[in-house]
Amino acid sequence: MWTAIEVKALIDTDVLLDVALGRRDFLAESAEVLGWAEDHPGRAAVAWHTLSNLAYLIRPHPREFIRDLLAFVEVAPVGTAEARVALTYSMADFEDALQAASAVSFGASFLVTRNTNDFRKSPIPAVTPADFLKATNRN
Repeated sequence: MWTAIEVKALIDTDVLLDVALGRRDFLAESAEVLGWAEDHPGRAAVAWHTLSNLAYLIRPHPREFIRDLLAFVEVAPVGTAEARVALTYSMADFEDALQAASAVSFGASFLVTRNTNDFRKSPIPAVTPADFLKATNRN
């Protein structure tokens, strides 16, 4: 069992969209992950490119959601070096590789996503929201 002090999480775009779009089947667990993040300042992050994805996919008020999100999550520090590292990952989707590189740069313990199969080759363990909540004793 991990203690909350040790855990750092990079939250994948799909988990954020569950909350922003009110996806009924996934909302409760994804919202609880964000609740954990809010309760543990500096322990959760999103990838830089996640913000542009949110701005594109959330309508009609993406900036409000992003503003609220940035009140309690960090943006993982990324740049050229991380993009180059992402290119070395044997992952089918480069966007997923960027997420994984962002998780590494943040020092994440977990990459929280519903698409764990897409992150099988990630250097950071990918876990579902439910598994993350169990690992942090938040379930």
